[in-house]
Amino acid sequence: MNRRTTLAAALTFTAALVLAGCGGADGAPQLKVEGPYMPRPVDQNMAGAYFTVKNSGETADKLTSVTSDLSKDITLHKTTGTKMEQVNSLAIPAGGELRLSRGGNHLMFMGLKKKPAEGDKVAIELHFATAGPIKVTVPVKALTYAPKK
Repeated sequence: MNRRTTLAAALTFTAALVLAGCGGADGAPQLKVEGPYMPRPVDQNMAGAYFTVKNSGETADKLTSVTSDLSKDITLHKTTGTKMEQVNSLAIPAGGELRLSRGGNHLMFMGLKKKPAEGDKVAIELHFATAGPIKVTVPVKALTYAPKK
């Protein structure tokens, strides 16, 4: 009887380890934000923000909106060639990333409630089609700031 109990305990423990190793295997997007920054705005009319959203999950997602106390009007923009257009969402591929950068995809803050200065931090919340929201602190950098690649 003792050997059976030991064997049952070992099998239960092994099954628990196997199931624990499957964490996140439900295929949900696994999102993480890296390198956020906002160049110091020239005036109080508008500002841009940039960052990368990495998705280590097995399912694609979409960035659908952004909220912040800095502005009520924050839009997503896509740049193709020299043409910039407002879009309803930006895709984040499974196992890939969405890069927001100057001259490419980006956020536009219109009608700022105040003009942030270099060194300030702007709180934003990213909203996605599938994943839960992510809060991000965006440092305000020099107007000419360019992140290292």
